[in-house]
Amino acid sequence: MPGLGTLINVACIIGGGLVGLVASSFVTKRLQDALMKSCGACVMFVGMAGALEKMLTASATADGSITLGSTGSMVLVGSMAVGAAIGEALDIDGRFEGLGTWLRDRTGSQGDSSFVDGFVTASLTVCIGAMAIVGSIQDGLTGDWSMLALKGVMDAIIVCAMTASMGRGCVFAALPAGVFQGLMTALATLLQPIITNAALANLSLVGSVLIFCVGVNLIWPHTFKPANMLPAVVIAAVAAYL
Repeated sequence: MPGLGTLINVACIIGGGLVGLVASSFVTKRLQDALMKSCGACVMFVGMAGALEKMLTASATADGSITLGSTGSMVLVGSMAVGAAIGEALDIDGRFEGLGTWLRDRTGSQGDSSFVDGFVTASLTVCIGAMAIVGSIQDGLTGDWSMLALKGVMDAIIVCAMTASMGRGCVFAALPAGVFQGLMTALATLLQPIITNAALANLSLVGSVLIFCVGVNLIWPHTFKPANMLPAVVIAAVAAYL
């Protein structure tokens, strides 16, 4: 059934968040800080691994040795520069925070000072990346929900740790994840010919760098505005056709 993958992913996010929320009542402030930094380090390495996978190339020389090279640097720099400029002009980060504030007020969480940061950080973590797009397209075209189910397990673990350290705002990351992936699933037929291997590679490269930025923010808050960099993913995909 098309859309089942998104439902499983959303359920995993909510489940992981609820477990983290229960655990948070037994976690001291010191341990919350340690969890946040540990989670930030993990997210940073996930982002770095994804970026290096797309950038590094290996080739054999005449004498049989292996040399490493890099590719995609111009696409990365250009996409990030143009995307960040567009994001700043649109103030996507401010709109995300506005949505987080609205949810905080509607859920009676005004006393939770980290609600908005938790919502924005967790939302970006679970929404950015090739798995969300490719998995949603597979789900929409063939009903294959396996990739989104795997992503859901990973998201549950990450959101659980984030919720334990940043509070209930992280649980609501299920909303943008459900809307985004559901939209990708519904538009799968239109998106399939557009998302070529080259476009997907560019998207994965830039998306991985944004995930790295999210991880940095978990350790050093407000260093980056990853939401304002989101247009870079679209620019990177478009660059594959230039």
